[in-house]
Amino acid sequence: MSGLIKALKKNEALVEEMDAFLSEKKGFRLWWLGQSGYLLQWGGKRVLIDPYLSESLTKKYAETEKPHIRMGELVLKPELLKKISVVTSSHNHTDHLDAETLIPVLKNNPGIQFIVPEANREFVANRVQCAIDFPIGMNDGVSVTLKGFTFTGIPAKHNELARDENGNCKFMGYVIQFGKYAIYHSGDTLWFQGMVNLLKPFNVDVALLPINGDKPERKVAGNLNASEAIKLAEAINAKVVIPCHYDMFSFNTANVSDFVAEAERANQGYKVLRGGECFYRYE
Repeated sequence: MSGLIKALKKNEALVEEMDAFLSEKKGFRLWWLGQSGYLLQWGGKRVLIDPYLSESLTKKYAETEKPHIRMGELVLKPELLKKISVVTSSHNHTDHLDAETLIPVLKNNPGIQFIVPEANREFVANRVQCAIDFPIGMNDGVSVTLKGFTFTGIPAKHNELARDENGNCKFMGYVIQFGKYAIYHSGDTLWFQGMVNLLKPFNVDVALLPINGDKPERKVAGNLNASEAIKLAEAINAKVVIPCHYDMFSFNTANVSDFVAEAERANQGYKVLRGGECFYRYE
C-alpha cells in the first residue's frame, strides 16, 4: 500500500481544514474526495456529492477478472464526516452509491437529506438500509431546493440513456445552484445529443467531469475522455472544469496530463486537484 498516490490532506487534518472555513461568508469551497466524490461547502452548509470512501469494490472484485486495485489513498473515513446537509448519488454503481460510505454518513448526520434518481429508489433503500420514502427522487428536468441549494436533474448516458418503466432516468447528473454560483456534476456519462442545450442556460461556473474514457475491453460502462470533457466544458461555457473518475482503480483510469494538455490547447479554464485538495472561489 506504500505505493499509493498520496492525498494532499486526509482524515482528521482534512476535517480540521474544512471546519476552519465553515463560517466563511464569501464564495464557496470544493474538496475532491477521490473518484467522483466531492464535498461542497457554502454558507455554513455542506453537500456531499457521490462519495466513495471505502475499500468495498477492492474487496468485492479481488478474485475476479477485473480486480479493482486501488491507486490513490483513501482520503477520508466516512465516519468523520459531520454537519452534512445533503448527500447525492447519481446512479447505482458502488463507486457512486456505496453502503460502507453512506450508512455511517446517514447515521452521523441527523437531518441530512439524500438525493437519488427516482428510478433507483427501491435499490437505494435496500443498499443503504434506509426507509423507502427517505430519499428525494429526481428525474431530468426536475428541480428541488434544499438548505439553500437548488438541484436540477440532468440525464447521463452510461452507456445508455436508460429509463425505468415510468420514464425516470437511471443515470443522472446534477446542476447545483447556490447564491450566484452553479456547479455541474455529470455523474458517469458519455456525450449525448441535446446535452449542451440542456446545460448552457445554467451558466456553469464549475463542471466536474469524468475523464477515464470508454474502452469496451475494461468490461465496464464508459465515460467522457479528456478531450471530450474539455470540448463539453467549452460548449457549455463553463468557467472552470475539474477532472474526476481517474487515479482510483488501475484498470479504469486515465492520465490527467492528457487532460491538462487538452485544456491548455483549448485555453479552457481548469483545475486539477489532488485527493483532499480544495478548490475555492471568493468573487
